[in-house]
Amino acid sequence: MKSKHFLILTSILFIIITPLHSFAGQADSTTEEKDDAILEIMDNMTLEEKIGQLFIVHVYGKTPTDSDYEEINLDNNRGGKNFKEVIENYHVGGIIYFNWSDNIGVPLDAQQVNHLSNGLQEIAEEQRSEIPLFISTDQEGGIVQRVQEPATVFPGNMAIGATGSENYAKLSGEIIGNELNSLGVNMNFAPTVDVNMNPDNPVIGIRSFGEDPDLVSRLGIAQINGYKEENVIASAKHFPGHGDTDVDSHYGLPVIDHDLETLKEIDLKPFKAAIDAGIESIMTAHIVVPALDDSELPATLSKPILTDLLREEMGFDGLIITDSLDMSGAEVYPPDRVPVEAFKAGADILLNPPNVEVAYEGMMDAVASGEISVERIDESVYRILKAKRDQGLFEDPYTDEEKIENIGSDEHLEVAQEIANKGITLVKNEGDVLPVQESEKVLVTGPSEASPVSISSHLNDRSVEADSLETDTSPTDEQIAEAVEKAGDVDKVIVTTYTANTNEAQQRLVEQLMETDKPVAVAAMRNPYDLMVFPEVDAYLNAYSYLDVSVEAISLALVGDINPKGKLPVTIPDLYTLGHGLSYIDTELSADGMKELVAYLDEDEEIHDETASRALTMHLTAVSQYEGKDLTDKVLKHMTSFQTLLAHQKENNLISEKAYNYLETDAASLIEHWDAK
Repeated sequence: MKSKHFLILTSILFIIITPLHSFAGQADSTTEEKDDAILEIMDNMTLEEKIGQLFIVHVYGKTPTDSDYEEINLDNNRGGKNFKEVIENYHVGGIIYFNWSDNIGVPLDAQQVNHLSNGLQEIAEEQRSEIPLFISTDQEGGIVQRVQEPATVFPGNMAIGATGSENYAKLSGEIIGNELNSLGVNMNFAPTVDVNMNPDNPVIGIRSFGEDPDLVSRLGIAQINGYKEENVIASAKHFPGHGDTDVDSHYGLPVIDHDLETLKEIDLKPFKAAIDAGIESIMTAHIVVPALDDSELPATLSKPILTDLLREEMGFDGLIITDSLDMSGAEVYPPDRVPVEAFKAGADILLNPPNVEVAYEGMMDAVASGEISVERIDESVYRILKAKRDQGLFEDPYTDEEKIENIGSDEHLEVAQEIANKGITLVKNEGDVLPVQESEKVLVTGPSEASPVSISSHLNDRSVEADSLETDTSPTDEQIAEAVEKAGDVDKVIVTTYTANTNEAQQRLVEQLMETDKPVAVAAMRNPYDLMVFPEVDAYLNAYSYLDVSVEAISLALVGDINPKGKLPVTIPDLYTLGHGLSYIDTELSADGMKELVAYLDEDEEIHDETASRALTMHLTAVSQYEGKDLTDKVLKHMTSFQTLLAHQKENNLISEKAYNYLETDAASLIEHWDAK
C-alpha cells in the first residue's frame, strides 16, 4: 500500500522566473519521486521519533553508559546521564564527538572511539524505530581536528591551498575519511569552503584554502570527493560564506557587508561548485548578510538565505545543518525558540543545542501549535533518512575494529608531511639570508605556540648551531630584552610568530631584534599576514600551521633541505599578491628545468653517484622529447617511473635527502600540470 506521504505527480507546471541571485538552471527537487522504503519507515515513526531525528547532540563520556560522566551530563542539560539515556529519551538522529567531552581522547585511543561508535549504533538499533545514527565530528585538518596523534595530523586547508594541488586536497579527504570511518564516524563537518578575504578574520583564516574562489572551489570539490571515496558524509561550511568577518561567531554576531554581485562571484561560488559536485550536506553560518536578508537575523535563522537562496535558487536538496546552536551568534532568541526559528528558516538538522530537553520540547510545542506543520517535519526527516540509507547505514552501521590499524599508517603520515613540505611559502629572502648554513650560529625565538624550541632542536639535528628562547604569546619586556641580548651572540635570528599581525608585543619583539642589525628571518606559524606589520624583515616564510608536521617542514626549509615551492593563497595587503612565492633554486616547470636542477644538485654533491646523475638526466631527456610532441600519456608514464627511480636512488643512498626532496617536489608538480591538460 502506498504511503500517505507519497505524491503522484499528474502534471508539471513550468514557471519561468528570473532568480534574484542569478543561479539558474537548477532542478526542482520537490518533483522527485520519493522512495517507498523510506516512506514506509516514516509511516511507522511517531512524531516524537521524527522530531528526535532532527537533532545531533553532544554527550560527555567514553562509553555509551559511562558512569563517570553522569553528573556532568545532567548539569550540562544533555538530556540524560549518558548516551544511552539521551538516545532513549529523545530519539536523536546523531551524536557529535569532541575532545572536551572526552569522546575522543588526546592522544587518540582508537579502540575506545571505535567501541563507543559501535556501542551507540547498537543502542540505536535496539530502539523501536531502529534508525542508525549519524556519528559526526569536526575533522578539517589543521587547527580544527578532533582526531589527533597517533592518527594522521594534516597541516590544514591553507597549506593545501599553498600547494594548489587538487591531488593533495583529495588525498587529505581520503585519508581523513578513511581514519574517521575506522572509528565509526560517518559524518564530517568539513571542508571549510569559506573564501578568506580578511586578514583580521579571527575564526576562519588558515581553515580556508585561500582568497581565490576558484581555488577554493577546486580544492573543496577535490576534498569532498576524497570523503566520498571513504563513505563519509561531507559538509561544506559555512554558508553563505564566513570569509570576510572580523568577529568570531562563537562569541559574537558577524556582519558581511558584501553586495549581491560580490556574494555571487566570491562567497557563494564554492558552495555552488560543491552542490554541482554532489555535496551531501551544507552547514550554515551564524552571520548577518544584509544583501540577502535585511532582517538582521543570522543566516542560520534566515528563510531568505536557507530556503529562498540555498534550497530554491541554488537547487540544493541535501541536508542543511546549522552550525552549533550553542554559539553566541545563534543566541538571538530564547533557547526554546532558536531551533524552531532555524527549522522554519529551512534547516534540516539542528546541531548541538545548549539544552537538549528545551530544544526538543520547543520543536514539539511548535508542531502542537501548528507553527510548524507535520508535512514540513516529514520533508526534513525524509532527507535525513535518505542520507542514512544512501550511506549504507541501514544495511550496516558498524565499523570493524580491525580497520583502526589504518590510522596513522606510514603511508598516511608521509602524505601529510609532503603537504606540509610543499606548502611552505618563501615570501621574502633579501640577501639570501636563507637557507641557514651549517657554519652559522642562530637564535630561534618566539611564542611557545610557534614552537621555537622544537625548531631549534630540528636545526641542531641538521648540524646548525641553534639556541632558543621561548616567550609568552605576548612577549614581556623582559623576554624581549633577553632575546635582544642573545641575538648579540649569533649570526642570524629566526623569529617564529603566531598571528603577530594582531599582537603588538610580538611586533615589538621582531622590531627590536631587527634593530640589532643581525639578519632576521620570520617563520609565520599560523596566519600568513604577519609580514604586514614588519615588512622590512630580511626573510619571511609561511607554514600556515604550528602543528608538528609544519614544524618539521619549516625546519627543513630553514636549512635548505627542501626547496620552498608554495605560493601565497592569499594577498598580503600592500606587499605581495596572490600566487607569489620564491624558491632557493628557481627552474622552469618542465623536464628541461628539472635537468638544470639535477645539474645543480650534482655540482652541490647532493647526488652521490655519477651513474645516478646520468640515469636521472637521461630519463628527463626522454620526457622533454615527449613534452615537445605534447604526448601527455607518455609524459605522465615516464614521470611516474622517474618518481620510482628517485625513490630507489634515495633508498640506496645514491642521492641525498635534499636531492630527493627537491626533485620529487618538481616531479609531482610536473605530473599534476600535465595531468590537468
